Amino acid sequence: VFSLPLLSACRSIRVVCCFQFIPSSPLVLRKQESSKMPVLSEERKKELAATANAIVAPGKGILAADESTGTIGKRLATIGLENTEDNRRQYRQLLFTADKEVAKYLSGVILFHETFFQKADDGTPFVKLLQDQGIIPGIKVDKGVVKLLGTDDETTTQGLDGLAERCQEYYEGGARFAKWRCVLKIGGEKPTELAIRENANVLARYASICQMNGLCPIVEPEILTDGDHDLQACIDASERTLAAVYKALSDHHVYLEGTLLKPNMVLPGVSCTKKYTPEDVAAATVTTFQRTLPVAVPGVTFLSGGQSEIVATVHLNAINAYKATKPWGLTFSYGRALQASVLQAWKGKKENVKAAQDTLLHRARCNGLAALGKYTGEEAAGAAAQSLFVADHQY
Repeated sequence: VFSLPLLSACRSIRVVCCFQFIPSSPLVLRKQESSKMPVLSEERKKELAATANAIVAPGKGILAADESTGTIGKRLATIGLENTEDNRRQYRQLLFTADKEVAKYLSGVILFHETFFQKADDGTPFVKLLQDQGIIPGIKVDKGVVKLLGTDDETTTQGLDGLAERCQEYYEGGARFAKWRCVLKIGGEKPTELAIRENANVLARYASICQMNGLCPIVEPEILTDGDHDLQACIDASERTLAAVYKALSDHHVYLEGTLLKPNMVLPGVSCTKKYTPEDVAAATVTTFQRTLPVAVPGVTFLSGGQSEIVATVHLNAINAYKATKPWGLTFSYGRALQASVLQAWKGKKENVKAAQDTLLHRARCNGLAALGKYTGEEAAGAAAQSLFVADHQY
């Protein structure tokens, strides 16, 4: 039995302990730390969100013209053209001086570093050519993939060093969005948790740096179609990857309303023997997003991933026509699937420039309709019907 004085003393001790605990409570610490954190201003948030929403405006998408010097050289080689700076400039000039109607279907163009600073024959910077048409200039900012030690040919993407300074330079030069590509593969144990986590964190770090410097980041975790895996395998890999990416973006305090996602469509491997309909692809893709993609993200700009021009358009249309809850804009960010038939129409000859530009306009119009779910098809012939798959594709 305790005496009243002893109970009173115990109460005093408890009171003192509680008093000493309060200053170190997590709530107080978070408040103290938050005052030191760099944050985006409301003005910057509005700018980033406006850019993201403009890019995924109904019926519009992106022309990805950000091929590296080596990659565009391979494309030019298919029409017998030497990979010189002026040939590269002439080709990009063809794209950026097409009929003004193309701006009805293209909201943005992703540029490569060299292209960003090039000019047309009359001295007009390419960036200004795009701006004058109401097309938003964007820039590829990653430095390519490197292998991860101890993995089965898995990779991460480099280029974070100096990224802030480069983003500042591009913003001052007129760019308003950026793109960074990470690559994952399916097969065996791939993608491993190591590869998923590493690439998710790299994408999140890139996105936060972009936003701090005024560029709306397009986050691109591409799962390659190399292999014979079925549709379910791609669903599983896509869900794991996107869940990790958006966890990392949250951890890095990225403002989701000022970002866009550039993923693969959920597709079987290119060597898979089982055939799937466009409706199967649409259901798998939309369901994957419903499980992993926050509503705060304004939209998705799909990569074509080696599909033929027509198949990429058909699949985009099926995704938009699919009856389900889809709170995001779902559109295109195509490189090969907008340019393959353009190159074949041009063939490096001045007399073919108009025909090539008409081809670009046609493909842009088709994909603009597909982004609305209103594409009704076209004749599956010529370059537009040819597969554009390249094993282990690199930009």
